[in-house]
Amino acid sequence: MRRAVWRALANLAGFQLGWLACVLGGSLVGLVVAGGVIAAHLRWQARPGEWRWLAGFAALGLVVDGGLALAGGFRFPPETFLLGPLPLWLWLLWPLFATLLQHSLAWLWRHPWLAAAGGATSGPLSYYAGAALSGVTLAPWLLAAEALAWAALCLWLSQRLGRRSGLTHSD
Repeated sequence: MRRAVWRALANLAGFQLGWLACVLGGSLVGLVVAGGVIAAHLRWQARPGEWRWLAGFAALGLVVDGGLALAGGFRFPPETFLLGPLPLWLWLLWPLFATLLQHSLAWLWRHPWLAAAGGATSGPLSYYAGAALSGVTLAPWLLAAEALAWAALCLWLSQRLGRRSGLTHSD
């Protein structure tokens, strides 16, 4: 396999490892594993300035999921440690997702409607699976709200990143 394929697979595996650690392990395990994945990404895979995307998505996660939590979209188990309206593990998923933008998902941004459809389906499915695995109860309206939010976000990403050249690795 070409080096670029291995790098994309490593990127995807790192995200999945972080997602599982956050959802199954909670905030402390999630912080250690997701922090390690993000640090490794920034050290070995990130492009110059890519840290801005990770920081931006961390802020976006506070706004989107924090707002949805304040609106009653999530009900966390009583033993969940919350930082503001969110547990740390849920918030960490946002910068983890950002590690995929210019690597494993780079191909997607050239296809705006596929990106929007992927966001509208994959986003809510991730929340549904994460809630089922972590004991979080979702409000009946939450998955529809997440579908709209992720479709809009992925469409915006497609417009922003899809026109950039050099998003696919050729090494």
